[in-house]
Amino acid sequence: MAFARSVKRPVRIKTFTLNSTQEVLHKITREVLTLFRVEITGKEEADYLQMSVVNRCLSEKPVRVETRLLLFDKEGTEHVYTRYETGSADEKPSGAFNRIIKLNLYHIFREKLGLPAAPWGILHGVRPTKIVHRWIRAGMDEKAILSRLKREYECSEEKARVIVPMAFRQLPFLETSEEHTVSIYVGIPFCLTRCLYCSFPANVLPDEKRLQAFMEAFHKDLAAARQEVEAYGLHVQNIYIGGGTPTSLPDKFFAEMLGMVYNAFYGESVVEFTVEAGRPDSITEEKVREMKRRQVTRVSVNPQSMRQHTLDLLGRRHTPEDVRRMFAVFRAEGAFHINMDVIIGLPGETREDVAYTMAEIARLGPDDITLHALALKRGSRLMELMQEKHVDLPPAEEAREMFRVAMDSARAMGMQPYYLYRQGYMAGDLENVGFSRPGSEGMYNIQIMEEHQTIIGIGGAATSKVVNFRERRLRSSFHPKDVATYLRDVDKYISRRHDLLQQSYGMQQEDEIEC
Repeated sequence: MAFARSVKRPVRIKTFTLNSTQEVLHKITREVLTLFRVEITGKEEADYLQMSVVNRCLSEKPVRVETRLLLFDKEGTEHVYTRYETGSADEKPSGAFNRIIKLNLYHIFREKLGLPAAPWGILHGVRPTKIVHRWIRAGMDEKAILSRLKREYECSEEKARVIVPMAFRQLPFLETSEEHTVSIYVGIPFCLTRCLYCSFPANVLPDEKRLQAFMEAFHKDLAAARQEVEAYGLHVQNIYIGGGTPTSLPDKFFAEMLGMVYNAFYGESVVEFTVEAGRPDSITEEKVREMKRRQVTRVSVNPQSMRQHTLDLLGRRHTPEDVRRMFAVFRAEGAFHINMDVIIGLPGETREDVAYTMAEIARLGPDDITLHALALKRGSRLMELMQEKHVDLPPAEEAREMFRVAMDSARAMGMQPYYLYRQGYMAGDLENVGFSRPGSEGMYNIQIMEEHQTIIGIGGAATSKVVNFRERRLRSSFHPKDVATYLRDVDKYISRRHDLLQQSYGMQQEDEIEC
């Protein structure tokens, strides 16, 4: 029996049961249901009365799992589908059990219920290359890893041939970092306007009084982080100023912020200093001069699309000509590596629009390009607009073709993919992938995606990711997205970051003293 549904809506199930109360099993089951657009309605208007999933571990060494799916149609007729799978010898039993449940369900939906394959199979995580790096460390070669991704995760040949060579290319960059090598992330949570697809709180640039209050809290936050870096003998490899749009700050505030960051963290160990310039309507010649004076090496110029009607719909207050002009200003200085961002799957666009955007970008000649698949999030105005005005996004297969057009164009520019990450609700079950010319790879992008290095977060909506090398664990602390909360509770968030760094680096110093 094949699932009955229209092309534009999910399969609707009235009730669903799972023979487990474990949260992780409910989570991975939901991931598969979401992947195949199966919706539990709890209402009468459903395609099927009930779906039940029953998992049973048949053996532990090696792990072997039976998964049974029971489906009751509107007439009450029961349909039963069963799948068995065995884990690999090098897997942890708990990990193998969870993976096999997902794989069994995936096969049932594909082979028994007639649903199409997903490009990434059951690779649901944000950082799929981390699995590849684990296998590289275990001594597996490229051919063996490709085969295993397809067999154990149902990852498509196309996606596997992106992430496997990418992981091997990342190795020399990851090897530049050791336990006391860190990066600094600075969050400036303001924009001139809020874009339609953005799910962040609407931190539109406030008045001067409010900005001054932010700068005072930011200075306290930064000073505390600088003290931690000095106290633990940390070496700053990369500085990344993001947001929001950092260049949305008025010139005097931007210069003040950049000077604080430079004076606190810039030194001989820094190999990369990035500022997200983002939008052309936020750039002035004074800011460009200030970035050059403060040794900034990389900037992001983010058109998202070179179609004016798309920019208007997104709420971006610039034109394609503004993008070209901004690019020329940075190139004229001669000192900046330039990245450009493009979003794939925007409302109203087709593969022809993507081809046009990529052709216009190719004429400019950036050093690297990041392709973002549109992530449609619940907090965005785009979601609201779609519901209110019935604005349609490109269907999944069209979004995938659009992404192929963009990737082919990047490769035609002589670029290769060098980092990749995924998010929930992405158009076409796709990904975000960075391309660069050889030698132009972004070190910070690789380090933060592979979670190989401690990242110290400062400012609004910043995240600190602290690696404990002795325990082989990563812990995070999050500054609030809401500016009012950041201003009120900055001391609390400084303390949380301090505790994480103390756990990873302070205890080590005590051990060394005892020895």
